[in-house]
Amino acid sequence: MNLARRSFLGLEEVLKRYEETQLVFNWEKCHFMVTEGIVLGNKIFHVRLEVDPAKIDVVSKLPPPSDLKPLRSFMGHAGFYRRCIKGFS
Repeated sequence: MNLARRSFLGLEEVLKRYEETQLVFNWEKCHFMVTEGIVLGNKIFHVRLEVDPAKIDVVSKLPPPSDLKPLRSFMGHAGFYRRCIKGFS
């Protein structure tokens, strides 16, 4: 079964569930049958997930922390992307 067919069947199932539970879509925000896109700050591809380069730029341009509050802010930003940073701890 090709990718388009599997995607269509999955979409059909999701739409049925939404209808059964009386949930609604904001159709202006919906994108169907796409191979990549940005969702919640992550670049989604068919087989992988990457961090949106714009988000990396924001973190890399933060000034060096000068005291505890900016340090905590930086750690929060960096920690959000820990699953994408090998050896992050």
